Amino acid sequence: MRRTICLFSVLIRFAAAAQPQTVSDSLLERSTLQNCIQYALLHQPLIHQSLLDEEITERAIQGNLADWYPQLNFNYNIIHYPQVPVSVVGGNPIQESLPNSSIGQFSLTQTLFNRDVLLASSSASDIRRRVKQQTIGNKIDVVVSVSKAYYAVLETEQQIALLDEDIMRLRQSLKDAYEQYHGGVVDNIDYKRAMILLNNALQEKTQNVELLKARYVFLKDQMGCPMDTELHLEKDSTQMEHEAFFDANLSLNVENRIEYQELLTQKRLQEADVAYTKWSFLPSLSVFANYNLNYQQTSVSRLYDQNYPSSFVGLQLSFPIFEGGKRLQKIRQAQLELQRIDDDFLLLQNSVNAEYAQAAATYKSNLNTYAVLKENQELAKDVYHTIQLQYKAGTKTYLEVITAEAELRATQVNYIAALYQVLSSKLDVQKALGTIHY
Repeated sequence: MRRTICLFSVLIRFAAAAQPQTVSDSLLERSTLQNCIQYALLHQPLIHQSLLDEEITERAIQGNLADWYPQLNFNYNIIHYPQVPVSVVGGNPIQESLPNSSIGQFSLTQTLFNRDVLLASSSASDIRRRVKQQTIGNKIDVVVSVSKAYYAVLETEQQIALLDEDIMRLRQSLKDAYEQYHGGVVDNIDYKRAMILLNNALQEKTQNVELLKARYVFLKDQMGCPMDTELHLEKDSTQMEHEAFFDANLSLNVENRIEYQELLTQKRLQEADVAYTKWSFLPSLSVFANYNLNYQQTSVSRLYDQNYPSSFVGLQLSFPIFEGGKRLQKIRQAQLELQRIDDDFLLLQNSVNAEYAQAAATYKSNLNTYAVLKENQELAKDVYHTIQLQYKAGTKTYLEVITAEAELRATQVNYIAALYQVLSSKLDVQKALGTIHY
């Protein structure tokens, strides 16, 4: 039975240890934005450090609260007197001890009132809240950074896909120009221009492929993901276009920001510090009890033959009377620091207002640019296909085909960049509003 219980315990621990890894692996099977964010919240070192900070803080709180419990100590001494101390009682010298002694002391102390333990118990909840708010703030930053890195990868991948389509068109265009050149319809200028455009497109694709590698590395870094992990991001252009639209005219409430909540917690902790400094005028009170083992002998070999025990209990009151005005100065310092936090609220309000105004303006500008470029892309496609047909019919020159091709590629690239700029600026607006929650 004992072996079965031990085996069962080991299996439970193994299953518990394997579960986070299993969850993490399943998140990477479909590399959607939400899955990447959830993976980052599990593996990002910054988040892991924040959770460790919470645990460290909890251990510190419990350590401070332990001072409320009885404190038991034991001291042990062996003493040899080459010259035994002598006291004079009634004019007669009396030895205070024998030459050899051994003393063991058990001491028990119970705090009844002490400003340190009172502060520890009254501020424990706010200290826990502060460190949890720091974790929340770090999670918000991770969500924003992972999302932007994710969008950057998708943008580069779509640009490469556009270049692949462009290269296919240019290869066909080069083939058509080469056939017309050999057929004597045109000179070799069109053929050479087509070759130049194809070479430029191939070179641009090479640049984007290298850029994509770097952006994948950056995304994995933001996620806390091993660099040898294969990521295949899923994209839904229709869904992302739908998500690009956001009401940037929402009313700003600074109380939604985690920074505001952190300031509230900091203010409560500072109020507790003001009370703590005022408590310095109050005495400390504790009870104690001691039990002493006292062995004395003239011979070391018989030191523990005879014990002369003693015990006592008492009440200790410690009251600082005058410290040169130090306590008054510390109270005033704590009060001034509390007033300073009120100014921090005003600074935060102004900073958040400016941040939101900038983020909303950028988002609206990007959204307008996106709408214009989306229309331009459709127009450029129509122009290119029309001119391509007219060129094949012999009514347009190859220079006009090149111009239409360049305009089409530029509008497509700009449209993709505009879409992801809108999505990124939307994140900045949501962060400014304090509507990102994880």
